[in-house]
Amino acid sequence: MPTVEDLDARWNQLSEEVITGMKEWRLQHLKATFQEIESALDERLGRMRARRLEDAALAIRAADLSTPDESERPRCPECGTPLAPRGSETRELTTHYNQTLELKRSYAVCPKCALGLFPPR
Repeated sequence: MPTVEDLDARWNQLSEEVITGMKEWRLQHLKATFQEIESALDERLGRMRARRLEDAALAIRAADLSTPDESERPRCPECGTPLAPRGSETRELTTHYNQTLELKRSYAVCPKCALGLFPPR
């Protein structure tokens, strides 16, 4: 799991990439309309937003499904039974501005009703 300092460094780098990218784009598109400038900025901010969202989601520890004490495990939203661990899986999500990110998270199954899910964080 990345440290707060790691995230700060990565997020500062992402911010700098947006600023630099916009400067370069603007120099190449001197006659761009307001709408074109806005679209170019939104595209860059969307990429930065997706990476920050991914980092923030993965920085929070998921519920520990490996604990032997079932009372500490998250419960099935359907029947209330403690969830059982089933390893981890990668989940692909699409954010606003059509950015794709991947979250590798613990996967769980309800031993009673067989509902499979990524437990809430």
